[in-house]
Amino acid sequence: MSSYREWIILSKIPHLGPKRCRQLMEYFGSPKKVLSASSSSLLRVPEMGEKIVSSIIQERERIEIKEDLKTIDRLGIHLISFQDDKYPQNLLHTFNPPSLLYIRGSLKEEDKDAVAMVGTRRATTYGKMMVRKLARDLAKEGLTIVSGMARGVDTAAHLGALEAGGRTIAVLGCGVDVVYPLENRRLMAEIIESGAVISEFPLGTSPEGGNFPRRNRIISGLSKGVVVVEAPLRSGALITADFALEEGREVFAVPGNINSPYSQGTNRLIKQGAKLVEDAQDILEELDLSLLGQISRPEKSAQRKLSLSFEEEKILDLLGEEPLHIDLLVQESSLPASRVAEVLMRLEIKGLVRQLAGQQFLKEI
Repeated sequence: MSSYREWIILSKIPHLGPKRCRQLMEYFGSPKKVLSASSSSLLRVPEMGEKIVSSIIQERERIEIKEDLKTIDRLGIHLISFQDDKYPQNLLHTFNPPSLLYIRGSLKEEDKDAVAMVGTRRATTYGKMMVRKLARDLAKEGLTIVSGMARGVDTAAHLGALEAGGRTIAVLGCGVDVVYPLENRRLMAEIIESGAVISEFPLGTSPEGGNFPRRNRIISGLSKGVVVVEAPLRSGALITADFALEEGREVFAVPGNINSPYSQGTNRLIKQGAKLVEDAQDILEELDLSLLGQISRPEKSAQRKLSLSFEEEKILDLLGEEPLHIDLLVQESSLPASRVAEVLMRLEIKGLVRQLAGQQFLKEI
């Protein structure tokens, strides 16, 4: 860890972003030389003004990393600089890659075949179902799913990958020792076991609003394409899509309800030329990754190939992509409430129906 002490100090110097850090490395060769350079030497580096030089000179003596090193050891955090061979190549070849990544879990060679999945924190049931299924199917094909571990679409994307036993990477807008949102503590632990949680922000950094656009460029940069599932017209997900376009990566969008404000952004992306996505095969074909595995397009009658009773068929036909309360199913089916509850339980076991809060049910996509 001693070789990264200087990198940690550099990552904590105010106003020293990735671009200036790379310029310093090109001039001095190592962070150790940067931190021992004189003011006059630092000023000779192109675009290194007096303000940033003054910040380096003052802060390098003040910054204390003893607690950082303890946290790194306690949590098993790894650090990778852009000078390392193990630095993600997709990210390295972007306009402004982070100079240092803090990592919990592991990054692997196969993560080069990654797809980002992003969208609103206020996702509808439809949005969460779609992203979860897409992530699950793509992960089964060997793709790594990248997202931001936020509520809504991000959480569903990670869960879908984990359900398939695949790899997933969460990029945070805070330090990797900070759980945000708090309810995703368990999810974060599962991601660390089955992929990685990463950030360019120093340990202890809180999830402030200005951090998330920076996080979004990493989500896009790690991936060969970005899939947007439900996003209003003003959305961080659309910022991620913009980063993808700027870097020449593919942009995909799942169409949504034209009356929903959470679909306005995705539907506009499709109007502007984003690839419309109905299933995982649409993404695999566009990225030329179809040889990674074999996803066959689901037949509309696939569910009927299961052995279903008349009553199961009847309840299943009443359900759709929007949740229905059990009382309405009782009314529409003309079956006793106890019988409907029993049938719904059997359909859940068969993976055809999902129960939501408040005794609401919907058909699994």
